[in-house]
Amino acid sequence: MRVTDTSDLWWKTAVIYCLDVETFMDWNGDGCGDLEGLAQRLDYLAGLGVTCLWLMPFYPTPERDDGYDITDFYGVDPRLGTHGDLVEVIRTAKDRGMRVIADLVVNHTSDKHPWFRSARASRNSPYRDYYVWRDEPPAEQTAPTFPDQEDSVWSYDERADQYYLHRFYKQQPDLNVANPAVRDEIAKVMGFWLELGLSGFRVDAVPFFLETLGVDGGEEALADPHQYLRALRSFLGRRVGDAVLLGEVNLAHEDQQKFFGGSDGDELTMQFDFIAMQRMYLSLARQDAGPLASALLERPEGSPDSQWATFVRNHDELTLDKLSDSERQEVFAAFGPEPEMQVYGRGLTRRLPPMLDGEPRRIRMVYSLLFSLPGTPVLFYGEEIGMGENLAAEGRLAVRTPMQWSAGKNGGFSVAAPSRLAGPVVEGGFAPVHVNVNAQRRDPDSLLHFMMLLIQRYRECPELGWGRFAVLEQPYAAVLAHSCTWDDGCLVAVHNLGPEPRTVPLSGFDASARLVDLLCDGSTAVAQDGSVEIVLEGYGFRWLRVAHAGDRRLL
Repeated sequence: MRVTDTSDLWWKTAVIYCLDVETFMDWNGDGCGDLEGLAQRLDYLAGLGVTCLWLMPFYPTPERDDGYDITDFYGVDPRLGTHGDLVEVIRTAKDRGMRVIADLVVNHTSDKHPWFRSARASRNSPYRDYYVWRDEPPAEQTAPTFPDQEDSVWSYDERADQYYLHRFYKQQPDLNVANPAVRDEIAKVMGFWLELGLSGFRVDAVPFFLETLGVDGGEEALADPHQYLRALRSFLGRRVGDAVLLGEVNLAHEDQQKFFGGSDGDELTMQFDFIAMQRMYLSLARQDAGPLASALLERPEGSPDSQWATFVRNHDELTLDKLSDSERQEVFAAFGPEPEMQVYGRGLTRRLPPMLDGEPRRIRMVYSLLFSLPGTPVLFYGEEIGMGENLAAEGRLAVRTPMQWSAGKNGGFSVAAPSRLAGPVVEGGFAPVHVNVNAQRRDPDSLLHFMMLLIQRYRECPELGWGRFAVLEQPYAAVLAHSCTWDDGCLVAVHNLGPEPRTVPLSGFDASARLVDLLCDGSTAVAQDGSVEIVLEGYGFRWLRVAHAGDRRLL
């Protein structure tokens, strides 16, 4: 299905905000965030400028993988609330102009799921073929996703007397998508949540989800996995015409293009640009814009109905797996030199502000860069106030700490005893006493107010979501100058990744134009030869709209 009515493409210019209900706001005082607490904070998110909430898993779970090990795809974890509470969140969010999407985690279930309990109990169980079994594991195996936790993707189950496949943890057996009954179940799950008001899904681990191995010796049992993905997109469109599938596909750009459906754009609606994210950190480490510019220019052409999602941080480890070994070590040395800051040999367990030593100008430059890149920006909760991480928490949990609302007890997240909290609060220089919403709301010079400005300007600049991207020639390695052009509008963004001030020469403009600053007061005239010089401080940045006499757009 290809959407042709641009009014349906709301996600092209959305601002997506990812949060974990469990760590966002505890309203009943039990130490665990809940849906009622989230509902109480929707006005804050609307005021920030968010247009789409992405909820991490809220389903019943034994909590052995922070909610991604699910025991009921149709349920709501009772610690978080009820279906009624969730519907109230969705309704209130829509009333505030925000859509809601949720994680679709169908690569695997928990080993406590009723399907798996039945499957392991008997080879005659109707759920036996919902999973992938072997009498003996294959001689050649795919490497585990978490090599420090698992030494194989096959585990022996004594009750079943067979090995089962798990691309992640052993407590998360993979579903057998080659089984038509499993595919029907997945469609039912999607249909159920769409009926309750969701506007789509963030689809977890898409390549793993489609790579399910057949039961006859290890060959792919789906003749055309992408046909199945097209079927899911078509089903989504029939149920909710403007709903979105935002896919987690950490592959090379040319492989990601296949998951969009190529020029037809009939598979995933959006994908995270992991390549650009990783190259951005390499550029920051080197203070050289080249790696990021190359990654953006290497993005393949696709359907106008497809979109890249850009991000600085997400809820997992900050993976650097697509960098070379030497490049990865450069980033480690710059931003995570200590062993406890690294995980799986490929990623970091840190948030951006501590990586940049809390340097305000540099932090703001990075977020200005994020919102000026072509695509749809995605924020992870707490980024808008510059939250840090707690390295005492294991692995990915280091960045999944309670939201910091105030300088009070537990950062205003909960009135419960600290020992009962869903996770440890950040300590040290980024603790709630130093970084919190209440203080920043009252400070017009805070990061929160700056992020609100960025979001407002982004939403006023459709060129960023719809436009044609180009890197502009200029002489400095540390500077990225780029333009996004759409219809009769053009926005130019210039970012200095280095500490030295630069005067950046650009050319090719209409001599009658002027470049108007969008993040501050001011403008720069274009010379008769079409050139212009842009002054940048160290780690400086400017958004400039190319304006002509009589221009009626907001400047």
